[in-house]
Amino acid sequence: MSRFTRIAVALKMKETGIVPVFYHKDIEVCKQVLKACYDGGARVFEFTNRGDYAHEVFAALNKYAEKELPELILGVGSVVDAGTTSLYIQLGANFIVSPVLNPEMAKVCNRRKIMWSPGCGSLTEISNAEELGAEVVKIFPGTQVGGPDFVKAVKGPFPWTSIMPTGGVEPTEENLSAWFGAGVHCVGMGSKLFAKKADGGYDLEAVTATLKNVMKIIGKIRT
Repeated sequence: MSRFTRIAVALKMKETGIVPVFYHKDIEVCKQVLKACYDGGARVFEFTNRGDYAHEVFAALNKYAEKELPELILGVGSVVDAGTTSLYIQLGANFIVSPVLNPEMAKVCNRRKIMWSPGCGSLTEISNAEELGAEVVKIFPGTQVGGPDFVKAVKGPFPWTSIMPTGGVEPTEENLSAWFGAGVHCVGMGSKLFAKKADGGYDLEAVTATLKNVMKIIGKIRT
């Protein structure tokens, strides 16, 4: 069962401004990366459903987060159907993110009052998603859909819409200024956050430092 209400999730997304997006098949690597992001200030984290037995990794990771990182809101991304949605909700997912708009997923999430963020690429899809109860809509892939200019255009007729772009978001002041200047609710960020060492392992200190800097930039932009 979700530990956080869907409204709490949406508010925390806006407060922190960033949702790290990550997948790895090794649970120990996931724990280390999750802790590094937490230390950097992240309080919402999206584990992506992208590998065999990903749900088993998520189950272990969520138990770890509940015990060791109690303020962290852990959810699941890359979910495209109702069955997988139900599976992850049963494992305690606090929110579900999808690259597509699937009404059957909305039914499952709304029944259990779980936040659901579907992928949209047009005003019509955004409107349909909001009719289905989406508090925050995802635009994906963010740059290819139209980037900050698309967000700004949407906010004209839809000023109430909360948008989270994923894909093409970079941890630089120039890039983040463009997105937040356009009016995004928060941003999802994947590989750009997760620096690696020469041996291929993740540089956890760099991950923490990058997140701290991103949040500092977001705070500066908003003020």
